Amino acid sequence: MPPPLPAAGGSAARAAAVRLLCTATSPADATSLPHLLALPPVAPSPAADELARLLLAHHNPFHPAESPLQLLSGGGVSLSGDLLVQILIRLRGASKLALSLLHAARLHPCFASTRPPADAYDAVVDALGRARQFDAAWRVVVDASADGAASPRTFAVLARRYVAAGMTRQAIRAFDDMEAFVGREPDAGEFATLLDTLCKYKYPKVATEIFNKRKYNYEPNEKMYTILIYGWCKVNRSDMAHKFLKDMIGHGIEPNIVTYNILLNSICRHASLHPDNRFDKTVQAAEGLLKEMHDKRIEPDVTSYSIILHVYSRAHKPELCLCMFHSMKERGICPTVATYTSVIKCLASCGRLEDAETLLDEMVAEGVCPSPATYNCFFKEYRGRKNVSGALQLYNKMKAPGSPTAPDIHTYNILLGMFIKLDRYGTVMEIWSNMCESTVGPDLDSYTLLIHGFCNSKKWREACQFFMEMIEKGFLPQKITFETLYRGLIQADMLRTWRRLKRRVDEEAAKFGDEFKLYHIKPYKR
Repeated sequence: MPPPLPAAGGSAARAAAVRLLCTATSPADATSLPHLLALPPVAPSPAADELARLLLAHHNPFHPAESPLQLLSGGGVSLSGDLLVQILIRLRGASKLALSLLHAARLHPCFASTRPPADAYDAVVDALGRARQFDAAWRVVVDASADGAASPRTFAVLARRYVAAGMTRQAIRAFDDMEAFVGREPDAGEFATLLDTLCKYKYPKVATEIFNKRKYNYEPNEKMYTILIYGWCKVNRSDMAHKFLKDMIGHGIEPNIVTYNILLNSICRHASLHPDNRFDKTVQAAEGLLKEMHDKRIEPDVTSYSIILHVYSRAHKPELCLCMFHSMKERGICPTVATYTSVIKCLASCGRLEDAETLLDEMVAEGVCPSPATYNCFFKEYRGRKNVSGALQLYNKMKAPGSPTAPDIHTYNILLGMFIKLDRYGTVMEIWSNMCESTVGPDLDSYTLLIHGFCNSKKWREACQFFMEMIEKGFLPQKITFETLYRGLIQADMLRTWRRLKRRVDEEAAKFGDEFKLYHIKPYKR
């Protein structure tokens, strides 16, 4: 049986004698959850990068005649299926533009004898779903079906976007409609994917209802039970999670390492860790679950370690983090990027930036590529310290040619928020330009940060400019953004500017609605 976990309380001897989580040197064979939703990843492609930049910089979705999509229709670009998919993936934040590109590609000479690949249709359905333009997404599904490109993944992507928008009934209806387009009923794996989507977005009650109604059509297996246990754990209902665990065992299905890691994560993720007696209570609960795992001859793996390390990170226990981390390596279990990130986050949040940087160098030397989330731990600390030089130095390192890890949208938003608060708008616009060129963003949060920053600094011209750009790219501003801009313009005696802005919004909304009437995209509404 594995010894108890280290805890913060007690004597110095107890803190010094860090006990190991487990003695296993090889991870158990875990059953992974379904990956039906996975769209192709962003692959290195200079041509896709350049075309995406061109479209984002110059395409006006309200005036297609002025659009660089003419290059595609006129045959000026040799457009392959793979190139089209990579461009669309880079345009996932610009739904109108992605739809325009797919529509033009279907008429492109390169696809005269064939049709765009299924990945292209799925990427556009995903982009439209992100913008909650589900009528248009369904039209793309119909087009995909006509071209023989509709697949179970198409409906899985559509269902995911429905669930993300809180429209669970529509998601289930889309799942049921799959048979009419694909020509067969959904199988057990696709049913598990629907359950997984509902649970990931915190709808385990809906998932449980549909599971109970349809479990006679699909023989329940360990994946389905594990997904439901995960869903109830995610909403902090451990009683329901254990009920399904008991039901799972009662049906002769043995839980695996994934199931127990989910239960372990539930114990550790939602617990309050301050003061130390609550932290000790959480550690004791984790010990009890580890004992149960040992009794069933299921040894903890690298994910189990990462969960415990995350607890120490949340509790701001850097010494325990480092002790557990080194013990893990001594036992031959290789840390993952998530493991390193948890320890680095703990060190950075506790002000030990030098130790965090040392661990980052060790991570790279071990051949583990840092993720953007790893670097974001440093950026958050730099933001709190108002350390401009440190933030810019790390940012320039990430975006340097040949860097294996480029900034993600969260990186850019952290830096935008930091420099907006410091009133350094020259740096803000430089970062904004880099973000647009990288095709990572901007997203709704980016525009909201920038517009509110300009409003706070009473830069009304710039605020109106980006407000209009935001709408043209298909992002619906939040109510607070409307109110902030409107109230600011009124206080600045610029009511005429607001009226002109409002009139232009209405004009562009009408043009947009006419252009995409076939796709039933809802026009912009205040």
